[in-house]
Amino acid sequence: MAVLVFAESLTGQIKKGALEAVAYGSQTAKALGTKCIAVTVGKADGADTLSEYGADEVYSVAYDGGFDSQVYTAALAGAAEKLGADVIILAHSSSGKGLVGCLAARLDAGSVTAAVALPNVEGGNFLVKKGVFSGKGFATYNITSAKKVVTIAGNTFRPEKTGSASAPQALAIDLPAARVRVKEMATVDGQVPLPEAELVVSAGRGMKGPENWGIIEELAETVGAATACSRPVADVHWRPHHEHVGQTGVAIRPTLYFAIGISGAIQHLAGVNQSKVIVVINKDPEAPFFKAADYGVVGDLFDVVPRLNEALKKFKAAQ
Repeated sequence: MAVLVFAESLTGQIKKGALEAVAYGSQTAKALGTKCIAVTVGKADGADTLSEYGADEVYSVAYDGGFDSQVYTAALAGAAEKLGADVIILAHSSSGKGLVGCLAARLDAGSVTAAVALPNVEGGNFLVKKGVFSGKGFATYNITSAKKVVTIAGNTFRPEKTGSASAPQALAIDLPAARVRVKEMATVDGQVPLPEAELVVSAGRGMKGPENWGIIEELAETVGAATACSRPVADVHWRPHHEHVGQTGVAIRPTLYFAIGISGAIQHLAGVNQSKVIVVINKDPEAPFFKAADYGVVGDLFDVVPRLNEALKKFKAAQ
């Protein structure tokens, strides 16, 4: 029983989520006493590095079209059959979310999404832990089916190099004709995708207008963070919608999350409350966000943020 990991590369390059999935798959394979196999579909620059992060074998399935869930499902299901894999691991990305159900149905497999811990395989079980109720609690599921499909939450497992690079082997899989034709793909270049970001600086309506966002971008640049915003800010077009985090936007799990001028409505908290450390800056001491904060500053953000940024610059310069 091998563990197969889908190493995502929808933009033509191996993503951070793929490395996290390989790290998870490698440790799962060790617990099961088997091998970890990484599989890419289509162009995947950097696929030779997958073996550095724990993949015992790396295979590449040729495909030159855009993302089509039926094609990718056929590729991964076919790879699992050819390579003797009973456990399939994917990142909990937009494509991973679209594939997990398809794979589970095709393989008659049990599935768990957004796992936050390695499976417990003692006693022949396969216990997988995930967050529930918008991160307010945890549930553990025992997958009892012969085949198992799991997606892992982003920024949960830090990938570490444990081996050496090796070129992927070609794997021939009969793929169906794509039913989806991608005519154009618009992507944001030069930025770390929010689900992959370990540091995030986010702001809300307390900024009073888009013209004031310079202090947020400057702070983000100082600490090497991605920028984000609350839904009302995206709705009035102060910031692009891909920066909207929360229950109706992007759910994130960064190591450090700055919430600046954001009141902390429950819908926003649902998308960020699994951040490891939350820092809140708000002039309202009764802002709900302070209840979820690890550190809080009560003060005018237009005074606090520039002073914080200068202090951080001095600290970095002294290192």
